[in-house]
Formats: sequence, C-alpha cells, structure tokens
Amino acid sequence: MKSVDSVCTYCGVGCEITADINISENIISRIYSKEGAEVSNGDLCLKGKEGFSFLTNDKRIDKTIVSWKFIEDNWNLCKDLDLDLSRPTIFQNQLFYAINNRQVYKLVARKISEITNNFGKKSFAAIGGARTSCESGFLFQKFTREVIQSPHVDNCARVCHSPSLSGLRATIGEGASTNPFNDIENAEFIILIGSNITEAHPIVGNKLLNAKKAGKLDIATIDIRETQIFKNSKYGLVIPFEANLLILNMIARVIIEEKLENHQFISDRTKYYLEFRDSILNDKFADPDFFKNLAGYEDLPDLIRKVARDYSTKKSMILWGLGVTEHFDGSYAVMALSHLALLTGNIGKSGAGLMPLRGQNNVQGTCDVGMLPYYLPDYEKPEEIGMMTPQIFDSILSDDPERVRIIWNMGEDLAHIHANQNKVQEALSRLDLLIVNEVMTSEVTKFAHIVFGVKSAYEKYGVYVNAERRLHLSQPLIKSNLPDDWEVIQGIENELSGDWSYNDSEDVWNDVRIGVKNRYGGVTYDKLKENILSGLQWPMPLNSETDTPILHLESFRTKDGIARFYYHSYKLRGQIEELLNFGKVDENYFYLSTGRAIAHYNNSAQTKATDRLYRLHSQDVLIYSIEDREFFGHRKSAKLKSQYGESNELILKQSKRMKKGTLFTTFHHPESRVNFLFGDEGDELIGTSKFKSIRVEVI
Repeated sequence: MKSVDSVCTYCGVGCEITADINISENIISRIYSKEGAEVSNGDLCLKGKEGFSFLTNDKRIDKTIVSWKFIEDNWNLCKDLDLDLSRPTIFQNQLFYAINNRQVYKLVARKISEITNNFGKKSFAAIGGARTSCESGFLFQKFTREVIQSPHVDNCARVCHSPSLSGLRATIGEGASTNPFNDIENAEFIILIGSNITEAHPIVGNKLLNAKKAGKLDIATIDIRETQIFKNSKYGLVIPFEANLLILNMIARVIIEEKLENHQFISDRTKYYLEFRDSILNDKFADPDFFKNLAGYEDLPDLIRKVARDYSTKKSMILWGLGVTEHFDGSYAVMALSHLALLTGNIGKSGAGLMPLRGQNNVQGTCDVGMLPYYLPDYEKPEEIGMMTPQIFDSILSDDPERVRIIWNMGEDLAHIHANQNKVQEALSRLDLLIVNEVMTSEVTKFAHIVFGVKSAYEKYGVYVNAERRLHLSQPLIKSNLPDDWEVIQGIENELSGDWSYNDSEDVWNDVRIGVKNRYGGVTYDKLKENILSGLQWPMPLNSETDTPILHLESFRTKDGIARFYYHSYKLRGQIEELLNFGKVDENYFYLSTGRAIAHYNNSAQTKATDRLYRLHSQDVLIYSIEDREFFGHRKSAKLKSQYGESNELILKQSKRMKKGTLFTTFHHPESRVNFLFGDEGDELIGTSKFKSIRVEVI
C-alpha cells in the first residue's frame, strides 16, 4: 500500500486529494483529503471521495478502436497499413476494430490530409480540453493552428463561463477570479447569485457556511428558487427568470442614489463612471420599485435596497455560477457584477472581490492555454478568429463547400451537454471524420469514426488550473498503458509533419510555460511538487519566486491599469414581460431552468460508474411548485415540449421552494433528453447557450 497526493478530477474547485493505492492490484483503496490541504483541508464531496469506480467500470474505453464502416469507406487509405482485423468488438451497437495506435495515427493523418487538401484547412475543427491537462490543451490548439492551420478551436467554456471571461476582461482586464477561496473567511458580506453552491461546488459552499457559523459573514443569496443555502442567508431573493442584469443594475442604482459609492476608488482607479451614472439613473428598468407591480415578486424592492446597503458598507465579495452566465445577457450581467465591486472599492484586497464558480476541473487552464477561437495562449489575439462551437455545427450543416467536415473532440460530450441536440446530433452524423479522445463511453462516442481510449487524470502527470487560478500538479494514482491525450496529438503530428519530439508531460509543460509566459512562466514541475497540497496561483511569470493570491491590488490588468464602467440596460422579455403585461404566466406554459445534483458531474459518464452515486440520483427529476399541484394532479411523470424539441418522460416532484409557473430539472442522464428542449439562443456576445430559461409546455 502507498499514498499519493494529487488533485480531484471533477469540478473547478480543485480539491487536493490523497489516495491510498493497493500496489499489487493497481487499484485505489480510498480517496480522502489531508488536514491543511489549501483548498480541501480535510473535506471532500461525495464525488471526490467515492467517484473513482469509473477506472475499472466496463464502460471504460481501454483501447483505440476504428469503425468498420469507416474502414470500408476508406479502404484506399487503409489497404497498405498493418491493420490487425482479428479483434472485432461491438461498441455501442456498432462494429469496431481494436487497432494499434501507430497504425491509427497513420490512418487519421491520411484522412485529415485528404479532406483538408480537397476542401481547405478550415474544414478541420478541434473542440475540448477542459477535462484534460493544460499540456494536452496547449498541444491541441497548437496542432490545429500550426499543423493544420485552421483557426477553429473551442472548449466547453462555451456552455458555461465564457461570459465571465468576456465580462470581466471588458471591465477589469482579467477574466478570472480575483481572490482565493480561503479569502471567504475574511469577507464580511457575500452576494451569492445564480449558484446552487452546496450541490454544484459543495466544498466552497462549506467554506461559506463555516464562516457564517463562526459569526464572520452574512450572505445574500439570489436565485430563481430557494436553494439549500437560503436558510443560512441573511437575505434570500427569489427572482424571476432572466432577471440577473435587472437586479444587479438596481443594486448599483441604490448605491448611487443613497451615496454609498467609494468616490476615491472610483476617481483613482476607474473611468467612464459619469456616463455610467447618468445611464443608470435614467433607466426605468434600474429602479427597484419596478417589482412593486410584478405579481409574486413584490418583496424585492425592499430586499434589493438592503443588499445594496450591506454590500457597499462592508468588506464584500460576489460569487456566481451558471445561473448568471447561461443567458442572453450573461456577459453584461458579469459586467454588472464588476460594476458593484468598482462602485464600492470591493476589489483588490483581502476579503473583497469577484469569484466565478467554474464548472470543469481545467476549464480555466484550457482557456489560459488558448483553446478558444478568439484567444491564443496567454490571451493574445490571433491573426484569424475561428468559429465558436455553435457556429461549427452550423457550418457542418451548411452548403458551403468549405464547411467543417472534421471534428477532433477531446473529452467533451458534444452529443449531450450542448443545447439544440436535434441540430447537434444531425451535424455530428454528417461529419466525414469524427475523432474522439475519451475515458468513458458517452453520447458523442456513438457518432465517432475513431475513438482513442486515453488516460484519465488519475493515471497521468499534468497541470490543472482551478476556479481561483490555482495550478495543481496531478500525479498518477495508478498505472495505465493507455496514451495521454498529448501523446495521441503528437503521434498524429508526427505522421503529418514530424516536428514534435516531446518525451513526457514535463517536456510539454516547459513549452506551455513559454507560450503562457505572463501567467505560467515561473511555474515549474519542481515547484508544483513542492506545493503539491497547495498549488500556485497565477500570474507567476518567469523568474518570479512567489505566486499571486489576490489580483488588482494596485492596478487592474487592463492596458492602462484602469477599470471601466460599461452600462447595459435590461431588455424586457420572457417571464417578466408576461407578468408585467398579464399579471401571470399563461397557465398552459412553464419556465424551466436546469442544473446539477450533488451526486453527479455534468454528463455523469464517470460518476454513475460508482454504484452509490448512481443510486442517489439514477434519473433526472422534474421539480414543480406546490402552487401548481392542481395542474399536475395525480401525475407521476411528464414530458416537456419547447419550440425546439421534446424531453423524454421525467419523474415529477413537488416543492415548496419553487415559484408558481416555474420548473427545475437536472440534465445528467442522456436518456432524459433535457438538452433537446433548448435552441440556439445564447449570450449576445459569445454565444453561451441559454440553459437557465426556456418556456415549455407540459405534455
């Protein structure tokens, strides 16, 4: 038996873990957190403690396989290869063959060359990277941009926190969390908006609750339903669907009207305040009294004013989740969050700042290393901006002769987690080549021509960056003969160009440090090993001996060091417009929002491999308000229908925590088809899907 320190493979909290390993059987006996670990400090959620059974589950992809139909259709590319067709396998009801990696690298290189030579370099797109290491994400975009010469790279930030990156960069120059999680205990007041934190980010939720119990902190929770943390909150604001920007602008207006702003901070460190002030004071949608005439939400004017007063007069932080970003105005709402911090000087110091609660274990890192169509590594601007994921799907389905025909997908279940699944799955079925690097079978592997079984985070070395900009070195807990993602990428590059010769992940990391020099330059493997249970927070440039826990201490990360106010007014729509015009929502329709349950992670491919986690949440459940019990009557289940598609049957559950006319469900189980309900609607600036509000009919 031996113990190995590493980092959890699930959400963006980035908990340090320790695993006891049975060496003779090469299995994990248990996972726990050590006291004193920087983020987890002896505390792990259910997934972190128990969610490692996927490593030995029969849904684990443990080889490289190629579709027989693809081999038949491309026999001219295969006939001189040393293909061993003696190992047929039925994979998700299709005939595949397990083939040696080296031969598959040759086949993939030939097919990519055939398509790009005939239809152009931009027929290739790469999507993924947020579930694997920075090393692999960096090489993925490097392969696409430099080897293939296509600008089309993207990752699953597109369906989560891209608006946080967009909104924060516009206002304060850096699209990342300003403070470490442990700084929560130094805050006096926290606004938590759009996050069911005790389910989606439970270890951060525990930090809030512990600070609250210690008498150090008051909390204002803002959401479309009463989540668990409401009972521990000084203020609980249940708001209408799509009202984040509306509410945040109202809080800002109260601060200005009641002269609670920090004039010295505004004068010294911001610009465009006067234009912002004039706009907000003349905007009818920024007046909290707007809610006095909105049925069911008449308590909000008083609560908004109380939140504004506490936030502006105390050392305060704001934490938010996808309930803010997955909307039409997600980017603008994040700008509005920045405005509150800038108005009050609640930024650039301990216990005060802005903290997006990121979803994936390395979504921060994969953005840092350039897996975005509009950013190179280190957030430099590319010569050519590529397509975002929704645009890639549109391209596939278009008649453009230069449309996308190849997707290489790395660890992102495109056929489950994205909106408008009717369109997405049609697009995937039309590809000439879909390559998938994966750990587990999933919905997207059903569409793949070639699947590379790759190492999970628990089987390799690699750097992962959590939601607070903290770099951890993941160390292998058990041995695996599978390739790492970067090894597959290099294998195919060697067949196309032959210019790469990385020996190991540290070799790749040293290249990453050059590419991301302003943030990662001074972070070596040796330093990360020395700080294995604490990590290091970027920026830590070359030759720097210390990391940076708190950003914007003396200047903002804009070109001139000055933050900006950019006012955007709320646009009337949806549930609020219905309530304003008719006093109620049409009784034949409901407004649906989606989110996570504590037992599962995203598409649940890994977590449901652990029996206990699966038993805790074996199906998605549709939650409705007790006020709608007459409508639902004795029904035990229901289907939902939107203008874009239908779900499958969902088990019904009644709740006192929901407002009349609203619904909530999770999306963990693909058989529920929840994401078939959503269309192409998304953030106005960067296209993040509007998962948090859709008008549906119960059928």
